[in-house]
Amino acid sequence: MGVWTERVVPRLTDRALSSAEIGELRDSACSGLAGRVLEIGFGSGLNLPHLPAEVEALSAVEPADAGWALSAQRRAGSSVPVERTGLDGQRLAADDASYDAVLSTFTLCTIPDVSAALAEVRRVLRPGGSFHFLEHGLAPDEGVVAWQRRLEPLQRRVFAGCHLTRDVPNLVEAAGLEVTALEQRYLPGPRPLRPWSYGSLGRAVRPA
Repeated sequence: MGVWTERVVPRLTDRALSSAEIGELRDSACSGLAGRVLEIGFGSGLNLPHLPAEVEALSAVEPADAGWALSAQRRAGSSVPVERTGLDGQRLAADDASYDAVLSTFTLCTIPDVSAALAEVRRVLRPGGSFHFLEHGLAPDEGVVAWQRRLEPLQRRVFAGCHLTRDVPNLVEAAGLEVTALEQRYLPGPRPLRPWSYGSLGRAVRPA
């Protein structure tokens, strides 16, 4: 990874996704997590303050050393033990059915082979385990989608491969996970930001 992707993008992401409004959505995304949890795209640890007390341990997949370094203070203040367990969400360093839950927030947009990553999520979840996600992606309005398609090539170059047009719930279901709860809406902000702000907050389970 280049200097921009490795050092600058993690810091921009930390600032952009630290708002109180996003924090409320993180609360919802993390609600119900328990036992052994794997987080793909751990970043700067913004989800740590939102983890329920029932979480026993968190395995963090984070490719950027800068992101991991930014998380140091949050990890030090967390009651949940955190271990960095890999760099690539497309190839998880975990045994089959080894986690009670998997968490992903604002991560599936940047993984090059998102279908491979979601297949890995299904593999490492125990039967009946849950996948909690908070992601941005394909909007329902044709005018917004048109702008998403225009802007996506630049978005991918500037923000570490971030896609604007991924239909996250459909991708989750295509991976063999059953979506059991889903809320979709534009995140708070002015209308010109809508190509970036259509969010999916959901939960899926690996069938038993």
